[in-house]
Order: sequence, then structure tokens, then C-alpha cells
Amino acid sequence: MILVAMSGGVDSSVTGALLKRDGHEIVGLFMRNGATAGTAAKANKQGCCSLEDSNDARFVAAQLGARFYVLNFAQDFERVIEYFVSEYKRGRTPNPCAVCNTDLKFGKLLEYARMVGAEKVATGHYARVQQRDGRWRLLRGVDAAKDQSYYLFGLKQEQLAHALFPLGELTKPQVRGLAGEFGLKTRDKPESMEICFVPEGDYRAVVAKHDPDALKPGPVVSTSGETLGEHGGVAGFTVGQRRGLGIAAPKPWYVVRLEPETNTVVVGDESELAISTITASNVNWIGVEGLATGQTLRATVKVRYRHDGAPATLTGQEGGVRIDFDEPIKGASPGQCAVFYSGDEVLGGGWID
Repeated sequence: MILVAMSGGVDSSVTGALLKRDGHEIVGLFMRNGATAGTAAKANKQGCCSLEDSNDARFVAAQLGARFYVLNFAQDFERVIEYFVSEYKRGRTPNPCAVCNTDLKFGKLLEYARMVGAEKVATGHYARVQQRDGRWRLLRGVDAAKDQSYYLFGLKQEQLAHALFPLGELTKPQVRGLAGEFGLKTRDKPESMEICFVPEGDYRAVVAKHDPDALKPGPVVSTSGETLGEHGGVAGFTVGQRRGLGIAAPKPWYVVRLEPETNTVVVGDESELAISTITASNVNWIGVEGLATGQTLRATVKVRYRHDGAPATLTGQEGGVRIDFDEPIKGASPGQCAVFYSGDEVLGGGWID
């Protein structure tokens, strides 16, 4: 038996259909996060976990002749939201999808799978898992535009051993085509590009609701110390941000640093975003055992989901790794993930300090 995480979208629907076609007994499960039960769901907004999504997932499960359950993950998602708000308040940029994958989809959901006798948990992620040389390997999905291995770097060996990604060898157009062949209700459903508990796309509103003190006004200063204006709260900004700074100037300014201890947003020229070295902590190793202090490893490192990756040398240090890029990069924001690749294989990853 395979437990399929069904979100009500085309990807998870095709995941279930492929497994059913291949002769597996499947059970569909919808994770209700409790965060979109209000206005967004009533307005029929496209999120992922709304009432509409739940109904679509239930319908597809019925089409496939699969049992279907809805689990209330509201309390668990509340902890993800607390992490999300706390990181912004600390001047960091959170990555709730990576946390959700590790702690919920292959954490709580895997626990539930074992309770009902399921051997695997399948999701609609565009990634691949292989077993080689005594280790479970995480690989990029073949569709480079859809690859989601970046968000899965936190999975442990035990989790990867029970993970299935049937879409990893497919492209998005192929998945849409299969949805049509299977006659699935979700075949033409648009994709959600939003964080599931931010259905309106306004993360500042989520921060303000959960911690109003995180959005206190403070100064916007240049890297040379000149006061340029006032901001509405450090939690409303991320490193690298250019728009919405509220500064009238003849040249563009970029957020180069956030200082929550003084409630200051520091801006500078685009060139000041370039850095050659970062550190990452809470590293999870997948493709290798790890790095001892002082030990080095060459890898391609992605510092955000849409980053192409850059060649770098990793050096083991107490509590994590130091990452020295061959050439300066831009867009590395504290709180985001640094994921290490060797070709298509994920070697591991950690959280940017």
C-alpha cells in the first residue's frame, strides 16, 4: 500500500493515477492546514489546502477508486507559521516549504502511513530517489524548470527510503498530457505559486497578524551611514530587495543587510550584494557521510530555488560548513537554504547564517 499526499492539484493527481495504473493499492490523504479556511477559501482563491482543493482531491481519489482521508494538520502548520514569522522578525528569509517537507510530508505523514500499513509516501514533487552504494540518493527531476530537489534537502536516509516521486522522470507538459489521458478533473487546473498559508500572497499580513511587534517603523540607512527614510518594519524586507523601499532616489537601492537589533534596514548599490563566502548550519548530508572540521569538498551550491547554482568549495567547521564560491554571487539571504549538488545529485544542504 502506498499513501499519496493529494493536494488537489494536477501533480499529485497524476502521481496517484500512475501508481494505480502500475497496480499499487493507494490511499489518498489531504493535509488540512487550517490557514485557508476563511476568506480565501470562500472567495475560491487558488492556494493549496483550500476547501476547493480538498474537494478536488476527494473527487480524484474517487475516480481512482482509492480510499481518501483528510487529516487536520492545523496545529502542526501553526508551528511552521510561527517559524515563518519568527525568521522574518529576526531579519532572516524563511523557507517554509523545506520545513514542511521534512517535518510534515515526510515526518508526520510518514508516521501516519506506518499506522495504516503503507510502505511508502508518494508526492507530486519533481525529484528522483535512487539507492546506490548503500545510500539513498536524492536527484534533480529531469524537468529542469520544475525540479524541486532544492526543497527536499532536509530528508534523512530513513525518509528517503520511504519516499516515492513518480513525476521525477517526467516534464510538466507530459504530466498535463497524462492527466488528460487519465481523464482527471484537475488536468487543466492552474498551478499555485503561493505559500499555502499565505493565499493572498501578502506575507506581511501573516506576520502582522501573528506578531504585530515585528512591524515597527525604523530607519532606512545607506551602507555609508546616511539616513534615507523610514521603513514599516524589518520583517517586511529581505536581502536583495529593490522594490517597495519607499526611497525617492535617482539610482536604485538594494537591501544589503537587515539589523533587527536596531530595527534598521541597510541599503546599498547592487554591487554591494556580491559576496564570496557564506556559512551554513544545521547541515543535512545525503549523498556523502559529511565533512569533518577542515575537510573540503567541491560542489555546485544553490542559495535559492531559482538560483542556477555556483561552483564552490565546502569546508567542514564546527556546527556546519563554510562555503567559498569561485566567483562572488548575489542573492544569498540568511535563513534560506544552501543546497550542495554534484551534477544532478544532492549531496546535502543547510541553512544560511
